[in-house]
Amino acid sequence: MSTQAPSRPAGGDIKISCRNIWKIYGREPDSFFTARNGEVEAPDSLHARIIESGHIGAACNVSFDVEVGEIFVIMGLSGSGKSTMVRCISRLVEPTAGQVIMDGGDLLEVSEKELIEIRRHKMGMVFQNFGLLPHQTVLENVAFPLKVQAVPKEEREKRALGVIELVGLQGREMSFPRELSGGQQQRVGIARSLAVEPEIWFLDEPFSALDPLIRRQMQNEFLRLQRLLHKTIVFITHDFLEALRLADRIAIMKDGWIEQIGTPSDVVMNPATDYVAEFTQDVPRVKVITAGDIAEPVAEGLDPGASVSPVTTLEELMPRLAGRDEGLAVVDDSGRIMGRVTPHTVVSALATAEAQAET
Repeated sequence: MSTQAPSRPAGGDIKISCRNIWKIYGREPDSFFTARNGEVEAPDSLHARIIESGHIGAACNVSFDVEVGEIFVIMGLSGSGKSTMVRCISRLVEPTAGQVIMDGGDLLEVSEKELIEIRRHKMGMVFQNFGLLPHQTVLENVAFPLKVQAVPKEEREKRALGVIELVGLQGREMSFPRELSGGQQQRVGIARSLAVEPEIWFLDEPFSALDPLIRRQMQNEFLRLQRLLHKTIVFITHDFLEALRLADRIAIMKDGWIEQIGTPSDVVMNPATDYVAEFTQDVPRVKVITAGDIAEPVAEGLDPGASVSPVTTLEELMPRLAGRDEGLAVVDDSGRIMGRVTPHTVVSALATAEAQAET
């Protein structure tokens, strides 16, 4: 059990907020929250009572915010509670207690009819099991959620063809799922979830059943789509390297509790608990530290044309610095020069990271 790190992102609009979410399995789990006449019990004390009673806490006092356009990754080992949380947010599983705030309203308070409409029009979901309809073509599978919405056939097929092209499956519109590779089937699942133009996108270990090469290709495709679409994403994985590659921020879970929330570099370089430190100890620092993390103050006359993005990792940065003793400008998406990186700053950052890893 741990103390949660601050859950709120650094800035920007909040799309969805989880507040003190509990999911308890066992007989009459609501009794833990209704038998104390409204008195708020300390989470540790409540958890102790849950364990003593033989109940299971799949999610324990979980709180975090997800910013508009953010990729928020929830990760942990099997049984950590990560998939439970994404199901609680979408109410595929009903939380025992807490709040899920979306656009100012509590999703746990809406009616079943309202929830169905929210899922149909605001949420997209992709799971490890592709769940394609085997008797329908790619086009029919992708258009299916629009058919459920009663979108006219001509319009739904036009929208479906657009997302099929977006995920790189043009030419396979009339194929059936059995005629596609695993990676292609996953693309169909992604296209289907995007056809409704969701405001928030839930992905629960969508690539874990794929071969390593196809998995990396799908990660590349996912990042490409996000650059184009800027969706608000909650992504579940047990693969830490996948989390590092995809996440804006990571929440690490253990036994239903949040151990730490932070950027990939925060989690690796400044672990909040012994569990997180052990979890991240073998992660290559060159895959985590970014140009933005180590940028020095800007030198006058620095050429902004020779530049890198602040999210460029040291692994990507080092080849680009070869023969450039003067370094490269670090330039954000708005064109603002944040600083510069040089071979010396990279070496210093790696030496510091190595020293921290040894302590």
